[in-house]
Amino acid sequence: MSTATPPRPGPDPASPSASIPATPAAVGPALPGARRTFPAVDWRIRFAVLALIWGFSFLLIKVGTHGFAPFQVTFGRLFFGTAVLAVAMAVKRDRLPRGLRTWGHLAVAAFFLNALPFSLFAYSELTIPSTLAGICNATSPLWGMALSLVALSEDRPTRRRVAGLGLGFLGVLTVLGAWQGFSGLDVTGTAMALLASLSYPVGWIYVRRTLAGDSSSHLSLTGAQLFLATLQLALVTPLFTTMPSSFPAGPLLAVLVLGALGTGLAILLQYGVVAEVGPTTGQMVTYFIPVIATAAGVTLLGEQLSWNTPVGALIVLAGAALTQSRPRNRKRPAPQP
Repeated sequence: MSTATPPRPGPDPASPSASIPATPAAVGPALPGARRTFPAVDWRIRFAVLALIWGFSFLLIKVGTHGFAPFQVTFGRLFFGTAVLAVAMAVKRDRLPRGLRTWGHLAVAAFFLNALPFSLFAYSELTIPSTLAGICNATSPLWGMALSLVALSEDRPTRRRVAGLGLGFLGVLTVLGAWQGFSGLDVTGTAMALLASLSYPVGWIYVRRTLAGDSSSHLSLTGAQLFLATLQLALVTPLFTTMPSSFPAGPLLAVLVLGALGTGLAILLQYGVVAEVGPTTGQMVTYFIPVIATAAGVTLLGEQLSWNTPVGALIVLAGAALTQSRPRNRKRPAPQP
């Protein structure tokens, strides 16, 4: 779910069109101040692990809601995810950001990039399959493209990107079965999943406009953001839920893995991959997520899959790829002496 994109030379990585599209684990702003330290494990292996973790996140959300209320699932994943980042910060001896202004902007980012979309996905999976939630998540680049045309004057549209936007939303209509009147589809749950995917680019644009010049490290900012999102859910959850009477092992384990791996570890993996190979290659992980989410939902949860779901998902991914594409710079011939 927003993904934080570490800085690199070249285009501003905080841009929705230049950063990794949203995923279940996406959480932080793309800001300067981070060091590049590449682990011994090849980036392709870490890329594959990241895709698997995020692809299975929708299944884990579904399992978590079998034993806990959606807000409780979201609070648990944020709590365990924050714990992982706190350990990483302690190991690296990284400090939290300073300044009320920075913390205020991070609180807004935490809402749009974590608290809101995580909660919406959890609520949506009460009534829709995890496969559909995973496909809805893949529409974030489309929302980001549409919003950037309005909110970011420097992000000029191209024919290719506008075509990708139209193609992507045609794919959404295919997934939803628009020609048959959306029959058999839970409108509320699907709308929540689509709204969750919209929340990510809103957060990206806000971060770009407010925190792009902050000198704190990426890990510090992301850790603080997750902490603030956890605090937000800690305040909201008791208002809408009651303390669970039991803690079933399956859902509890799902929430723990969702937080520790799908949020905490995934953030660290994502940062390392993007810092090493850049956001253009790193963002390709998004195109594997709905495939893995669909395979996991069908094989492990027995969810039904009609023909229009995978076909529409492929159209959505093709449209998203077009919105992220950039025209190649043509080399001008050197002037003749």
